[in-house]
Amino acid sequence: MIVLDTHAWVWWVVGSPKLSARGARALAAEDEIGVCPVSYWEMAMLVEKGRLRLDRDVTKWVHDALARPAIRIVELTPEIAVAAARLPEFHGDPADRMIAATALALDCGVVMKDKKLRAYAPLRTVWWQIVTVRPRKTAA
Repeated sequence: MIVLDTHAWVWWVVGSPKLSARGARALAAEDEIGVCPVSYWEMAMLVEKGRLRLDRDVTKWVHDALARPAIRIVELTPEIAVAAARLPEFHGDPADRMIAATALALDCGVVMKDKKLRAYAPLRTVWWQIVTVRPRKTAA
């Protein structure tokens, strides 16, 4: 299983090119893709603040997205909630804390773009784009 950060979940569902090629490949290779309940809250907050626009009501969008094959709703257990609060040297965003603590508790990777989270050593993240560098043509 692999867990999705909220933005990665949205980008994966809508087929956005904002999802990195490596992230998309990692998701295609997984039998189970975990979505944390805090992501529903974060999406609703983004919609309410006007930072995210959906093609339907947010509740309908969430239900439709959770019905996709391979999706597993990951339970927010008391242990994960407490572990999220106790993450050392981690920034304060509650959604990021819950998602990171979930991935750590399940011993799985997480697809996320956030550089701060990718730098958090205990967390196994997938994001980097693979770029092909072509050799320069030399004048003959």
